[in-house]
Amino acid sequence: MSKRAIVVVDIQNDYFPGGKYELVGIETAAGNAARVIDSARAKGDRVIHIQHVFPSQDAPFFTPDSDGVGINPTVAPQSDETVIVKNHPNAFLNTDLKQVLDADGITEVVIVGAMSHMCIDATTRAASDFGYDTTVVQDACATRDLEHDGVTVPAAQVHAALMSALGFAYATLTDTDSFTA
Repeated sequence: MSKRAIVVVDIQNDYFPGGKYELVGIETAAGNAARVIDSARAKGDRVIHIQHVFPSQDAPFFTPDSDGVGINPTVAPQSDETVIVKNHPNAFLNTDLKQVLDADGITEVVIVGAMSHMCIDATTRAASDFGYDTTVVQDACATRDLEHDGVTVPAAQVHAALMSALGFAYATLTDTDSFTA
């Protein structure tokens, strides 16, 4: 049995065009994530889907029982794949993700999904802190433009800054073509 798990973080409908919180490049990132997932399934790797659900109907997106909270069909879980619901950016916080990984003897975690600057960042750092050999497939992740102190930071720069920080000390960075080769 493989010791690797693909953790598919928050590739949900609200992030896609027409959703409540659209991300820049989400369709490309989701397509790349689907390729990573297909490759992982073919290799016998575990695939775990993370679904963010805010506990309140007043949340700006991912509200309970909405279409937007659904996992996008591009990366739809198969019937035998685990879906873990979270309420925080870190997929390990107050979930059983670590227990699921440890029960299967997983030592290597590969992360794809959204948003680069929030849930990918938090989950990657936690995975590394827990001692997993952590990889982020950078072109299978997406984010959005951010604003700080009157300055708009384009999504490409947000993504690059986060990936460079994660690659410095928390994870190996790769791209879809390299991962699936």
